[in-house]
Amino acid sequence: MALQALETKAHDFKPDPISDEEGGAMLRAVLTMFGKWKITDEEAAVLLDLPVRTYRRWKAGQPGRLDRDTKARLSNLLGIHKALRILFTDPVRGYKWIKAGNEAFAGRSALSVMKGGELTDLMRVRRYLDAERGAW
Repeated sequence: MALQALETKAHDFKPDPISDEEGGAMLRAVLTMFGKWKITDEEAAVLLDLPVRTYRRWKAGQPGRLDRDTKARLSNLLGIHKALRILFTDPVRGYKWIKAGNEAFAGRSALSVMKGGELTDLMRVRRYLDAERGAW
């Protein structure tokens, strides 16, 4: 049997955008996660960059349109949750970690960092956790 050459050239990567249905599922998951983290509506609104009134409406089951930024925030929050579930075999420890001081954040908690309100604040916490868990 003769060997056959395989194509090894990497193809251009272009991710598909998050659909509205996926965004809705992500929002429901994040709302549940916020309950586990025991954060206030005001804190949750900052993390999602929403007015508190809008967040409360979404929480009550009346979500509005999810724009690209909100979907990116949801994605990063779920990435944080995933990393915590990998790092901590006891989920409760992961939920508590969010509010605990951390030397990597100059003694501040991850929640405190994320409450900076910028998407990059969420990304900073996610990158830290991904590095701690080995990224895979």
